[in-house]
Amino acid sequence: MSTTLAVAPLTTRDADVLVEAAHRAAEAAGVTVSVTILDAGGQLLAFRRDDRAVLISGETSTRKAYTALQLDAPTADLVDAVQPGGLFHTLPTALDRPLLFIAGGVPIHRDGRLIGAIGVGGGAPDQDHGFATTAIEALA
Repeated sequence: MSTTLAVAPLTTRDADVLVEAAHRAAEAAGVTVSVTILDAGGQLLAFRRDDRAVLISGETSTRKAYTALQLDAPTADLVDAVQPGGLFHTLPTALDRPLLFIAGGVPIHRDGRLIGAIGVGGGAPDQDHGFATTAIEALA
């Protein structure tokens, strides 16, 4: 007989906390962003685009979250892997949904299990990554 540990899924309340924390961090830095939260199955749990953020930031945040979820790694850690000769050089064309290897997508874990991902777009890549990780810290 095997036992499986239950891990609480990412909830819409969690998603609200993540979105608010990322926006507060961005606002404090004077940056306007879009934030996307996906559950473990890749379904959209929450999305928010600041009215002053460029429209493409919404697509960017969603693709960053999707990439972090699919590869279970922060997108900031994957940039070199998609360069010519890199581990994932041909991966973006092999999947149904295009991936985005720019910092700002971070997987979300609970009790060691992947439960979702956050994507932030609108600032510089290192800023977006910082806003995403700050949001995850607020969830803890």
